[in-house]
Amino acid sequence: MPSGAAALVAFVLALTGMIFVHEFGHFLAARLFKIEVEEFGFGLPSVRLFTLFRWRGTDFTVHALPLGGFVRPKGENDPNVEGGLAAANPWHRLVVLAAGPLMNLITAVAVFATLIGMQGMPIAGPVRVEDVLPNSPAAQAGLRAGDLIMEINGEQISDVEQAISIVRGHLDQPIEILVLRGDETLQLEALPQSTRSSEEGALGVGLRSQTRRATVGEMVSGGALITGLQAATILYIPVALIRGVIAPDEARVVGFKGIFDMFNAALREDVQSRQEAAGGVARAPSNWTLNLVGLLSVSLGVMNLLPIPALDGGRILFTLPEIILRRRISPAVENAINAVAMMLLILLLLFVNLMDFVNPVLVPIP
Repeated sequence: MPSGAAALVAFVLALTGMIFVHEFGHFLAARLFKIEVEEFGFGLPSVRLFTLFRWRGTDFTVHALPLGGFVRPKGENDPNVEGGLAAANPWHRLVVLAAGPLMNLITAVAVFATLIGMQGMPIAGPVRVEDVLPNSPAAQAGLRAGDLIMEINGEQISDVEQAISIVRGHLDQPIEILVLRGDETLQLEALPQSTRSSEEGALGVGLRSQTRRATVGEMVSGGALITGLQAATILYIPVALIRGVIAPDEARVVGFKGIFDMFNAALREDVQSRQEAAGGVARAPSNWTLNLVGLLSVSLGVMNLLPIPALDGGRILFTLPEIILRRRISPAVENAINAVAMMLLILLLLFVNLMDFVNPVLVPIP
């Protein structure tokens, strides 16, 4: 089992990487439009430890708080500074502001595409038994991890959803399961139970479709689709709360401790699955940690694009009147609103992180 230190390292590396990628997007877009960047810092803005090097007017520095990074464009909030961000064309400013969140979303696409490449594409045919819970109806029937389920009640199985549907349609009734175990074909009888929880499953068995190698096109398109669906899910949360589709606890915002707890649970499951596979258990290694990185990348990208002052989306919102109406909102007013919003966001961040300790979030075990 991984130690808390290993989970902490994974957490810090993942969060640092996501923040760094975000800031690197801002940096690349600024350089594209010849907007000067005074500093690219490794770590959160704090005490500068030293300067790594200077390139084309940008100091690449290392700061005392080793978490993520930041960019400091010239004239970020002052349109009177020539060659600075605030003095740039509004379209250029919009692209620079949007580039950070977009880099997070691109990262998510890459992560999910990698997962698809590792797991493969499901193909129609018998489904594989991934694992069997002890003392479950499946265990009592004699099912084993690695078995291929060919038929249930005489119906040929072509995918996992079909198998689950047949089982659910025969709760508390004996079902006949034809399985292929190595070169041997076996006829087993199981009794799916309606009294078992949804987490346990009526049979207590994990199923997995057989797969083939994914093409590059399938990986990229699949990664983009998953990223889009996750982004839409995040945006739907307020609507779901209002409609009562989900409970407030299910939409709770978590802080650093909550995210660390998620990494700890995901890493523990990934290590256990690999140990079991090495020990001869017919179970595919899980990739919950990498999946969590993808989900967090989507969250970081989407949240920063929301039209909230002080965030990238809020700053983008201030460029729209200049683009549409040819009239710029007073920089002094914009800076004052962003400053107040930043203070409120910091207070909210402190509250969220405090609640992680006062009322820890229940992290579901994958």
